[in-house]
Amino acid sequence: MTTLKYIAHYPEHIHSQVAMLISNGQLGSYLKEKYPSQHQIQSDKALYQYVNDLKNQYMRKSGPLTQVSYNSKLKVLRHALGTHTFQSRVQGSKLKSHNSIAVASLFKEAPAEFLRMIVVHELAHFKEHEHNKAFYQLCCHMEPDYHQLELDTRLWLHWRELS
Repeated sequence: MTTLKYIAHYPEHIHSQVAMLISNGQLGSYLKEKYPSQHQIQSDKALYQYVNDLKNQYMRKSGPLTQVSYNSKLKVLRHALGTHTFQSRVQGSKLKSHNSIAVASLFKEAPAEFLRMIVVHELAHFKEHEHNKAFYQLCCHMEPDYHQLELDTRLWLHWRELS
């Protein structure tokens, strides 16, 4: 039995359900039935537009996005699925902000719902830096099924490793 590292902090009943799906060889079919198609956002330019549209819809008052990209080294280097950076600098009499998001390249092959969950997560960090109640409320405001999508994304990561 493989270690369920992506869902290690989930309750035991989730572990047993996932272990059953894996042992019966049904995890992949469960995910494919629930999320049948992958998204079409394959370039950094398309990803930037997608993220910027979400940001403008839910976080209009946040600083502008400077850069959004897929990063092939992200999972290896930081053990993260996405990262965010934000800097504010004073330039003369103006405050300039630099907001960027990097998404792990493996999400080029993911269902659209999983990409959205990662993007929502990283956008929420621009307003709430810590993973606290306000952070998750903002995530759920932008994506009402956030918690289910987070779990399913973690299951998808397990399935990818098993394949």
